[in-house]
Amino acid sequence: MRIVFMGTPEFSVAALKRLNEAGHEIIACVTQPDKPKGRGKAVTMTPVKEAALSLGIPVYQPAKVREESFQSLLKELNPDVIVVVAFGQIIPQAILDLPKYGCINIHASLLPKYRGAAPIQWVLINGEKETGITTMQMDAGLDTGDMLEKIAVPIEPEETGGSLHDKLSAAGGSLIVSTLEKLETGALTPVSQTEEGTCYAGKITKDMGNIDWSQDGEAIERLIRALNPWPSAYSSIHGKTVKLWKARVLDEEREGIPGQVLGADKKGLYVKTGKGTLCIQELQLEGKKRMDTASFLRGFSIEPGSLFERR
Repeated sequence: MRIVFMGTPEFSVAALKRLNEAGHEIIACVTQPDKPKGRGKAVTMTPVKEAALSLGIPVYQPAKVREESFQSLLKELNPDVIVVVAFGQIIPQAILDLPKYGCINIHASLLPKYRGAAPIQWVLINGEKETGITTMQMDAGLDTGDMLEKIAVPIEPEETGGSLHDKLSAAGGSLIVSTLEKLETGALTPVSQTEEGTCYAGKITKDMGNIDWSQDGEAIERLIRALNPWPSAYSSIHGKTVKLWKARVLDEEREGIPGQVLGADKKGLYVKTGKGTLCIQELQLEGKKRMDTASFLRGFSIEPGSLFERR
């Protein structure tokens, strides 16, 4: 099939590569404009742009896909289908209607439950046991189009936002190849989404990582995993910001107030929560490297009775 691929972050790259390997004719990649990044503010290409150029695929970076000049370009390209994976702009109806097979989206959850920008993090925050990938015929709504195919991905007990991102990216690459094959042969039966049981997986912001120690230990531990590697969960102690990277929950209740350090041993740093105790196993002081708790405490003293507090 003649494909225009629209995507931007690392999550999209696996699908682009799989479609190319499957022998489809990817006539163009559309991605967000390059942006300054890092302390040096060097202008950096998007991951999709880097991958497309390495494959010899032409790249277009419109500031807004609603521009008439860009829509005219798409008409000239005349794709059979447009594949959209975490592109980052709303696709107008004129583009949705343009290709023979419309626009197909790879969504990082089992629709219709988690619609929105950040389903990977929210399934972890909410303690789901399973997630997956859905391919969807795009319409004008937010992740509301007809579902085409799904693949389930189990969530492991120590799953992080980063590890789940990689699993779902690979799964999306496999599923889109299957979906396009069946779409071309008429072997798909689109299924409408219901509104029952849906929730909105809104954008993740840095301040969401500011730990509320009055929450129960399980909720805090899920937040730590969900926000690993970005934007990370964090707290403040002795006037310093500390990122928390790994923890486990102890069911036992100990005396203390939420956020209070109860002690430490070679297994970790024990902190009282609203319910239960959290054993912090990996953390990072601002401006320093991430390390296990034993190494951390050799350079930064935290005595029993000290308090972790919200910034």
